[in-house]
Amino acid sequence: MTVESGDRTYLLAVDHGTSAMKVALTDKCGEVLAFEFIETPLHLIPGGGAEQNPDDWWNAFLECSRRLVEGGTVRSDQIAGICVSSQWSGTVAVDESGNHLCNAIIWMDTRGEPYIKKVLGGLINIQGYSIPNLLRWLRKTGGIPTGAGKDPIAHILYLKNEHPDIYEKAYKFLECKDYLNLKLTGKFASSYDAIMLHWVTDTRDIGNVQYDTGLMKKIGVDPDKFPPLMSAIDVLGDVSEDVAQQIGILPDTKVVSGSPDLHSAIIGSGAVRDYEGHIYIGTSSWVICHVPFKKTDISHNIASLPSPVPGRYFVANEQESAGACLTFLRDNLLHIDDPEKFGKQEVYQEFDRIVEDVPAGSNKMIFTPWLYGERTPVEDHTLRGGLHNISLPVKRGDLIRAVFEGVAYNSRWLMELVEKFIKRKMDPLNIIGGGAQSDVWCQIYADVLNRTIRKVKDPIYANARGAALIGAVGLSLCSFDEIPRLIQIEKEFVPNPANRELYDELFKEFLNIYKNNVKMYKRLNRSG
Repeated sequence: MTVESGDRTYLLAVDHGTSAMKVALTDKCGEVLAFEFIETPLHLIPGGGAEQNPDDWWNAFLECSRRLVEGGTVRSDQIAGICVSSQWSGTVAVDESGNHLCNAIIWMDTRGEPYIKKVLGGLINIQGYSIPNLLRWLRKTGGIPTGAGKDPIAHILYLKNEHPDIYEKAYKFLECKDYLNLKLTGKFASSYDAIMLHWVTDTRDIGNVQYDTGLMKKIGVDPDKFPPLMSAIDVLGDVSEDVAQQIGILPDTKVVSGSPDLHSAIIGSGAVRDYEGHIYIGTSSWVICHVPFKKTDISHNIASLPSPVPGRYFVANEQESAGACLTFLRDNLLHIDDPEKFGKQEVYQEFDRIVEDVPAGSNKMIFTPWLYGERTPVEDHTLRGGLHNISLPVKRGDLIRAVFEGVAYNSRWLMELVEKFIKRKMDPLNIIGGGAQSDVWCQIYADVLNRTIRKVKDPIYANARGAALIGAVGLSLCSFDEIPRLIQIEKEFVPNPANRELYDELFKEFLNIYKNNVKMYKRLNRSG
C-alpha cells in the first residue's frame, strides 16, 4: 500500500523484545502499514546470567528501519517521529560517549540476588526485608526491589561488586529503551515509567515523580550515574544526522521518549480506562489494568506503577515463561533434530491444529510453566517447570495441549490476584501478543479463566501499535482519550460451560503442585 498524503503523520514504532528487534511503520492512529523484524541472540550464563549485546539490537534496528523506509509505503519526508518500546528491567552501562561497557544485563538475570538481599535484609524481617527498609520503600515507591535479583538496581549492584571497573567507568546506567534513544539522539534520559523497577523514585505524587537520594544512598549507588527523567510522551529531541542518513529519514525527525514493552502493550491493547484489563502472551505473559489509586500487595509483588499516560497508575502481574514454553517444546523436545521444523514459526500453527482435536484437560495432565523461575505472583527464581500426572494413555497431542493449558492456569492465578487487588471482576479481557494469534489458545484462555476473551486485531502488533500511539500523543497527532475507539476487536471467545468443572478442578491442582513442591525446587535449584 502506498500513501499519497504529504502530511508528516507517520511514525517508526519500535517493538524491541528479548527474541527480536521489530520495527513498524504506522499512521498516527497506530495502524501498522509495514513491519520488519530481525532475531537477536540471547546469552544464558551459568549462575543465573542472561545477557544480550546492545550492538545486535542497534544493528537490527538500523536494518529494519532501512527496509521500511526503502519499501516506499510512505515517503521519508512524511515520517514525523520515532518512538521506542523495549524489553523492561534491563541494564546497559555506558560511558560518557554513549559506548556500552559490557553486554546488557536483561530482565532474566538473577546474579544480583545476594547483593540486593544483603542491602535490604535484617535480623528482624518480613519476606527477607528488614521492617525499616520495607516501610521506607513501600511508603515512597509503593514497592521494593525483589529478592530474586532481576530488577535493574540488582544488576547495578552485581556490577559494583563483581565488576567494579565497569561500575566506576559507567557514566550512566540505562534501561534498554533509553539506550536505543541515546543511540538515536545522543541524549541520556529515562521516563518515569521505565525507571520504576530501579525502585529509587518517589511515586507518591504521580504528577511529580523524582529520584529519592535517600533510597539511593541506602542501596549504595551513585545518584550521578542515573539519567534525567521525563514523561513517556515528552519529545527527547531530533534524531541525529548520522542516524537519519543511515535510515534514510529527515534529520529533524522527532524522537519521543516512549515506554517499555509492558507499558506500550497497555496502550496497544485498547484497554486504557480504569479497571479495563488485558492479557499479553509473548515470550512472557502478564495481566494488567489501569487503577485510580496507589496501593501495594507485598505478598504477591503487586503494586500501582506509573503509566505512560501522565497522571495515571496501572497494576500488573507477570509470569516469566509463556510463549517461551511453546518454543521450548518445539526446539528442545519435539523437533530438536528436525531442520524442517526446528526454529520454524509454522510449527505453532501445526500445534494449533493438533490441540484443536484434543479434549479439554489433556487427560488430566498438568504442565507448570516455570521454566526460568517466577517473579509474580510468587517471587522465586528456583521454581522449575514440569509435566505432572503423566500416564500411558497420554499422546503427543495431550502433551502439547497441556502446555497451552498450563500457561493459561498460571494466567488465571495472576488474574485472580489482580481482581482481588482491584476488588472487582475484569470481564471481558482484551488479549494481545503473538500467542493471541492462536484461536485455540484464546478459547482455552476463555475456558480456563471463565472470562470473555476479546482478541484485538493484529494482536502481534500491539506493542508496536502502543509505541506508535504514545509517539503520536507526544507529537500532538492523537490523544489517549481517542484510543478505545481506534483499537479494533477481531473476535470474541466465550467460556464453554461444559469445561467449567474440569478446569476448576485442574486449576486447583495446579496451585497444589506449587504448594507441595516449592521446598523441593529450592533444594534442587539454590544455585541455579
